Amino acid sequence: MDLRVRIAAGKRELVLNNPVLTASGCFGNGIEFLRVFDIQRLGGIVSKGITLRPRVGNPQPRVVETPAGMINSIGLQNVGVEAVVRDLAPVWATWSVPVIANIAAERVEDYAALARRLDGVPGIAALEVNISCPNVENGLEFGCRPEPAAEVTRAVRQSTDLPVIVKLTPSAGDVVAVAAAVVEAGADALTIANTFPALSIDIRQRRPALGWGSGGLSGPAIRPIVLKMVWDVARARLGVPIIGCGGIVTWQDAVEYLLAGATAVQVGTATFVNPRAPLEVLEGLESFLREQGLESPAELVGAALEHERARKGGARAYSGAEG
Repeated sequence: MDLRVRIAAGKRELVLNNPVLTASGCFGNGIEFLRVFDIQRLGGIVSKGITLRPRVGNPQPRVVETPAGMINSIGLQNVGVEAVVRDLAPVWATWSVPVIANIAAERVEDYAALARRLDGVPGIAALEVNISCPNVENGLEFGCRPEPAAEVTRAVRQSTDLPVIVKLTPSAGDVVAVAAAVVEAGADALTIANTFPALSIDIRQRRPALGWGSGGLSGPAIRPIVLKMVWDVARARLGVPIIGCGGIVTWQDAVEYLLAGATAVQVGTATFVNPRAPLEVLEGLESFLREQGLESPAELVGAALEHERARKGGARAYSGAEG
């Protein structure tokens, strides 16, 4: 059985040993989990969001549990790109599992600067461009419309030879249009999607439960919605891989994303409950492929879409026959 998946091709080729990655912000920088399980067995690790300068993040409390989910308002707390290059990347470079650096900025030129600084750094296999964080002051909502999303993507693409993965927002008015724009601007792959803007109120204190106010909703509650986003973008046949991210807890969830058109998946919020969740998703997926007599996860990718096309084709044929 060959579990490998291709996320980027050509001179920027990125091939993962399997389709299960961690999601940014939910797995630290990978180092924290080395004692929990063998993270080298995963397809990839996505770093915490990296900014040009260190950020202290938002005031406490930063996390609140919701029915079937969690709202976070971390505020992109991180050590800054220089500390990443100096202290973290040399550790990542010793791993066999590729590390994808998630980058975030408030200005287009800062995205480009981050891409230039990380280009060619040993230990960094690709960039994931966060254009959709809902829990910082300006929201980083470059991803809401095609034009600003494309502008950021183009600036990053021109500043690095690394594979560029753009992380889309559920707040986009037309996610397919945004996806098409960033692909046209040079994205090698898409991550769908970031968290949903959300709010929880402490009824005793009569104020928002999070110190910053609102935050981003993640977890199983959002899975059916993000799955539909993946489905819609996959149906558009934009020619780049999709990484599904949203509410994946079990291997069955991962299979749903693959069937909807994702090439790979990211496991995020589930690690707060079960740090081994990404590995268990991988093991379950491998068992399912073996049970189904499949040699590769690629045989699942978009299979539900093919069923939908066949159904609609049959319906048109029937309608024509009746006409």
